[in-house]
Amino acid sequence: MLTNEIVSSAPPQSDQHVSSCLERLVKGDPGAREKIIELVDSRLRFMTRRLLGDFPRVHRWETTNDVAQNAAIRLHRALGEVQPASTRGLIGLIALQIQRELLDLARKYAGPASFATNQDTNVRRTTKGGQEFHVEAAPDTNIDAIPLERWEQFHCAVDALPDDLREVFRMAWYLGLDQTEVAQTLGCSTRTVGRKWQEARSRLQEVLGTGDD
Repeated sequence: MLTNEIVSSAPPQSDQHVSSCLERLVKGDPGAREKIIELVDSRLRFMTRRLLGDFPRVHRWETTNDVAQNAAIRLHRALGEVQPASTRGLIGLIALQIQRELLDLARKYAGPASFATNQDTNVRRTTKGGQEFHVEAAPDTNIDAIPLERWEQFHCAVDALPDDLREVFRMAWYLGLDQTEVAQTLGCSTRTVGRKWQEARSRLQEVLGTGDD
């Protein structure tokens, strides 16, 4: 089972319905993708809201609904190329699409020539009525505490983990499940989840060169 918040926001028996739609997708049913998007909408928004908090610069300009809608479009496109074998695999695919959308938006709002930097809130008006771009005049509190490049490295490192470690890490880190919930979802022991979680963290720390992630 997923967390109570995710499950309670989904229609009754939604996992069975999703599984049925995934079977239809594999068989080439053209309406399966739209039905899957409809069934996972509340879960996608929950996951978007959770992950958006890690991107304060994006959060300043984009709402959860905006990001979730774009991620849903990405998911629809991805389902045309990938057919998850289970709801468990679909959840991982959803997390990946949200991650990609957030990283693209973070790039959009980063840097001196970005949309965010050159908005009116970051402009200082001169005494003659002109405008002078002056980023420091309107700093974003706590924005970019973790540089965009660091986030990109982190997510790429997660993607490069072995399948079993990546699955555990995504469920724990992206979805916020505790080890017991991850174990229930994967049908294994909490001890196994704990071991894989620690191994995933160790590998990420080796790649990133720090123990802070």
